[in-house]
Amino acid sequence: MNGRGAGEAFGFHWPAARAGLPEAWRDLDRAVWRWMLAHGGDPATALAAGWASHAEGEGHSALPLDARDANGLPLLDAAQRDALARSALVECRDGGASGAVDAADGARPLVLEGGHLYLRRNHRAEVAVAAALRARRAAAQAPCRPLTDDDLRALFNGSWQDAEERQRAAVRQAPGRRLMVLTGGPGTGKTTTVLRMLLGLAREHAARHARAPQLRIAAPTGKAAQRLGESLRAGAAQLASGAQALGPEWRPHLQAVLASEPATVHRLLGSRGAGTRPTFHAGEPLPADIVVVDEASMLDLGLLRALLDALREDAVLVLVGDADQLTSVGTGSVMMDVVRAMEADGGEDLVRLAHCFRADATLVPINTAVRAGDAAAFTRAFAAAGAAAARHPVPDAAALRRRLAAWARRLQDAFAAVGIADAVAADDGEALAARLGVLRRQQLLCALREGPFGATAAAAQIAARLRAWDALAPWAGSPWYPGRCVMVTRNDAAARLSNGDIGLCVAVAGDDGRPLLQVAFERASDAPDAANGTGVRLFDPHTLPPHEDAFALTVHKSQGSEYRHVALLLPPDARSPLLVRQMLYTGLSRARASLELWAMPEVAEKALSTALRRRGRLAERIRPGAAGA
Repeated sequence: MNGRGAGEAFGFHWPAARAGLPEAWRDLDRAVWRWMLAHGGDPATALAAGWASHAEGEGHSALPLDARDANGLPLLDAAQRDALARSALVECRDGGASGAVDAADGARPLVLEGGHLYLRRNHRAEVAVAAALRARRAAAQAPCRPLTDDDLRALFNGSWQDAEERQRAAVRQAPGRRLMVLTGGPGTGKTTTVLRMLLGLAREHAARHARAPQLRIAAPTGKAAQRLGESLRAGAAQLASGAQALGPEWRPHLQAVLASEPATVHRLLGSRGAGTRPTFHAGEPLPADIVVVDEASMLDLGLLRALLDALREDAVLVLVGDADQLTSVGTGSVMMDVVRAMEADGGEDLVRLAHCFRADATLVPINTAVRAGDAAAFTRAFAAAGAAAARHPVPDAAALRRRLAAWARRLQDAFAAVGIADAVAADDGEALAARLGVLRRQQLLCALREGPFGATAAAAQIAARLRAWDALAPWAGSPWYPGRCVMVTRNDAAARLSNGDIGLCVAVAGDDGRPLLQVAFERASDAPDAANGTGVRLFDPHTLPPHEDAFALTVHKSQGSEYRHVALLLPPDARSPLLVRQMLYTGLSRARASLELWAMPEVAEKALSTALRRRGRLAERIRPGAAGA
């Protein structure tokens, strides 16, 4: 959910109307309403179309006809709902889950089906995605080279622990399938499992086609794609060395994995911007035999449709992610829906990992309680975590200022410990890495972006307090100073910087001996270093792509990242539409060792008890029986 006036019941507020229209509507929703009237629509159909547009803005793929506002009032009364069935602008379907559309009705902008009203593009996308996934599931066949127990022991470095049973199942069950879904929380070994799945899939492809596969790995964001690539390469290096190294049979398949370059899904498809057709589509398939998409919870309905359209029928798609995390900022909750549908029929093309392999699993019971929405277990887990988990009520702006002041002092101490104000040589990899390491040790996350309790305001307050530090006096008045933390907000292929990359301003010794400010980023393991051989890249601050302060991030922006210590800030208004279980889970599960929850008790309780549900029919369409509905 994105907070644009969403209500508790369905995601809508309908206060006093403005000019006869719901005040919650965006300009786009009003434009849709006007368009419908201008093209012969009756007032009831125009109103319904405006609400369908508003529903899309809130992330729903469809508007349920029985939807109600936050006050329990219906958005459409009985007469208005009946009028839809008679409108020339509405295609009425019988409610079958397959949802195939008559070509003769293709020009109608709205589709009424199964008690839901769709904008046509969302109906088409939902139907197409479900049909493609059903076809992929049905295309599974017996593997040419089934994985034996000996194969699995080799792939798992000789290990055969009970805790790895679900990982082994995922690896064993992947060959022969056209779709495989792997889900699980932080620390459950998803990337470790994916690497071994890919090796099994690569061997299966070589056995079936007598050649190595073309393997592509991707994620919705550049940062997530880069992390996946680095994790796979690190895992491959471990498998290739040591006493339990993979034998010669597996080496070519390991090379196939290492040869793949990570990319965003948009880049993978050759996207050329909104409103344009990507390079690869149904008429020009993507040249790939195996495609892995990590952080699949960030995929929206349109992007998944574009990906499925571009895949060859015989290609293998592996979706990886945490289905319990926040959904995409776009339309739909595709990973959640896919997992829900597949769990319902118990197929072996879905594996959920549950065991946490981290040495310190203190926080696992907290995350488990949040996933279950169990308030009593949540309270017990916090108490059992001791010093690793703290709760701080933040009822107002004054309380928030106090918490931010303490947070800034903690950050200042961490910077002081690494000598952030001291200039270091550009090739001093140890010192640069120590400075960057501060960014992985602690992070403030916020449910909101804007407003007094949002990430933008919190980051500004932290920056102001940090700027008052005596050690930074030489840079007073400058927008750049040692310790400034920024996030890139737009991909820059030339600089090899991705949307979401975090950088830290550092002082580097210049040729004249005076300190020179540079922004340090971790170097991608597959990229040549732009400045030194240290694993750190340095950029002139004035050459950076668009960026913003990152002392505080929204929970959405933090997806896929982990930090040693996390503080999660929730707004004090328990009516906020962003207070949902998935947001709480995503924020708290970013912490590896310790966390703080800055929230009023009733606010945390509201988030725990409210499961985000985006409306649409994708899950029921995916089930095998839907094909003949």
